[in-house]
Amino acid sequence: MIMEIVTLEVRMPRRARLLLPGMPLHIVQRGHNRQQCFFNQTDYLFFLSLLQDFAGRLNCPIHAYVLMTNHVHVLASFSELTDIACVMKGVAQEYAQYINRRAGRTGALWEGRYRSCPVPTERYVMACQRYIELNPVRAGMVDSPELYRWSSYNGNAGFREDPLLTPHFLYEGLAPDPGERHECYRQLFRRPLTVKQLEELRGSINCGHVPGASGGKRGRRWNN
Repeated sequence: MIMEIVTLEVRMPRRARLLLPGMPLHIVQRGHNRQQCFFNQTDYLFFLSLLQDFAGRLNCPIHAYVLMTNHVHVLASFSELTDIACVMKGVAQEYAQYINRRAGRTGALWEGRYRSCPVPTERYVMACQRYIELNPVRAGMVDSPELYRWSSYNGNAGFREDPLLTPHFLYEGLAPDPGERHECYRQLFRRPLTVKQLEELRGSINCGHVPGASGGKRGRRWNN
């Protein structure tokens, strides 16, 4: 007797995104199969211009960001929770089209859906900004965050103007005077993030939950 084996593909429903009014979102978009997404200075500048354009149109303040070679981190606030999809989808699509035209390539540039998780303000916002802006240091690309051009650190630390940034109120609360505020911000980076903070922030973006909540060890893990 010949038995026919039939394999059924079962697709699990996508997990609903956790969006909490009043909480900034930590967003990560990664290259397809971890492939490179930025190839020269013009690419980085074009992506940042797109992010500034879409966030400005929808009144979505950007508090921190970093563009790595194969992924992007953004910390942003959204007055309308549906705007996150408009911003990230718009930026990702236009940037992918630009790269495909410039490089004469086809196919997916991004891995698919961006990842996101809410960031409770009082405990995690400043830690999340440090986590994002220290990515190039953890990756061994630079020795200190001010040496990496494609992040928000130099803007938040007062080393240069960054028109993309809108300060979070906790950042503004570091000190009333801008010069003192910048120095306070730099001081934060002289203390490394704790192992617990790193695990909680990584776990939250891996699984889409609030940092510190249970479940951070499930799902696919990313190191940066």
